[in-house]
Amino acid sequence: MLELNHISFEVESDSARQIGIIHDLSLKVEAGKFVVVTGPNGGGKSTMARLIAGIEKPTSGRILLDGEDITDLSITERAKKGISFAFQQPVRFKGLTVLDLIRLSAGRNLQIGEACEYLSEVGLCARDYIDREVNASLSGGELKRIEIATVLARGTRLSVFDEPEAGIDLWSFQNLIRIFEKMRDSIRDSSIIIISHQERILDIADEIVVLSDGRISRQGTKQDILPELIGTEAAVAQCQGRRKEE
Repeated sequence: MLELNHISFEVESDSARQIGIIHDLSLKVEAGKFVVVTGPNGGGKSTMARLIAGIEKPTSGRILLDGEDITDLSITERAKKGISFAFQQPVRFKGLTVLDLIRLSAGRNLQIGEACEYLSEVGLCARDYIDREVNASLSGGELKRIEIATVLARGTRLSVFDEPEAGIDLWSFQNLIRIFEKMRDSIRDSSIIIISHQERILDIADEIVVLSDGRISRQGTKQDILPELIGTEAAVAQCQGRRKEE
């Protein structure tokens, strides 16, 4: 279980004034839950994700993973504890093959057949991708699915995805939804947090958290929260995202 206890995060402006991004935020994510965090742009969603991953450190408050205080741990130390983080734009690695990346993620010298199984899980033909470099020759949608394959290979306790729909086409997005549905149906002792405006991602959540001005304004089941989003800035953002896809 992940716990954020009274987390705040501030940055210093050009005028040396402290600007609050996250304000006294508390959140619990139970094991086995698929949670989607949404809300207006600039509300602090991506910052919260980076705080969980260890990319940023909170100004105050504590972060616990299964009761252990990980607030002061680095991103590498948190990864060893079982936290995965997927960026909006996956990193490209010139000279590194897909097989190399999956082996690095798994932390062992996987057999080619094992690595291919992870690619198949995300809907990629392993024969076409296993020896390819993780570089500019891959599309945004391909990179997203390969990144998810590395998350699956790690078998982490907590997976955090920051706007996974960003920069991919409609066909890739539809495949992404199917992958997330499969992940949701198979999680047991692990948890998934996705930062997203997309209604189709919100619609497969166990729980929805609405973040606005660095604070949680609403939290609950999909059935309770999703209807309330109609007419809010989050809903507008979802509609804008759909128009871009079309």
